[in-house]
Amino acid sequence: MTRLDSRQPVPDAYRGAIIALGNFDGFHLGHQAVVGEAVRWARSEGRPVLVATFDPHPKRLFVPDAPFFRLTTLDQREELFTAAGADAMVVIHFDESIAAMTGEEWIARMLHQRFAASGVVTGEDFTFGKGRSATADRLGELGAPYGISARAAPAVFDGDQPVSSTRIRAALQAGDCATATRLLSRPFTIRGTVQHGDKLGRTIGFPTANLLLDHYLRPRFGIYAVRGRLPDGQLYNGAANLGVRPSFDPPKELLEPYFFGWSGDLYGQEIDVELHHFLRPEAKYEGLEELTAAIAADCERAKALLGSE
Repeated sequence: MTRLDSRQPVPDAYRGAIIALGNFDGFHLGHQAVVGEAVRWARSEGRPVLVATFDPHPKRLFVPDAPFFRLTTLDQREELFTAAGADAMVVIHFDESIAAMTGEEWIARMLHQRFAASGVVTGEDFTFGKGRSATADRLGELGAPYGISARAAPAVFDGDQPVSSTRIRAALQAGDCATATRLLSRPFTIRGTVQHGDKLGRTIGFPTANLLLDHYLRPRFGIYAVRGRLPDGQLYNGAANLGVRPSFDPPKELLEPYFFGWSGDLYGQEIDVELHHFLRPEAKYEGLEELTAAIAADCERAKALLGSE
């Protein structure tokens, strides 16, 4: 997939594209419906499909000290958009100049002049322009003078509530992996580069691959049954501590997966860790014997849960 920069005009090959427009953080079932509609529309007219996403997220500009809330990195979104059938991803660098545009300016300067779009698909609750002054309903009206058509994909419901990133974040913060997985259509996955740690896990028979949480949302701290995708593409079941490790000083936020049946060196390599089941909260132990026994019990429970999937 091609990654395009919103600060530059799109290449000729992508002019006249159908654009799916939104934040798309997490790329959950509702987002998939928006991109799916863009793909169907574009294919019916022989046009390319672009997915436009914001980075940084607009919230980071307006609330710079907001706690970390991202569900996906740009690289993860690019892979998900590719799998959904898009031809390119446009990264909209959200800054003061973008935030100051009215709805009319957004369409004229971004969708028309910069992106050369022929059609735009959003979710029905999408808003844009300064102060969120323009809605999805107005896209078609405002875009018509520029030859831009618009469609709004209806919300996707899970039970009696629409699927949303807000619901997914709340589920993860409650340790409810099942709900997050259902709304995302896949397990919440943290991607990171394996760091050197204190190597205590190796001495007690449970070597871990330590990942920083970076800009990801912080799920409920505790022990999880996980599945890891290693650099060679192989999947391994495991158990992981996600949190600040209360038995150690100083506390440090880490995701520390231990993968069953794997041995080797992952330092400096990028891996994915899927959260499948929350097992228990973090706990502080008085000694290595007590800690080792707890880890062994966690691993047995994780094996049982993952083996039954």
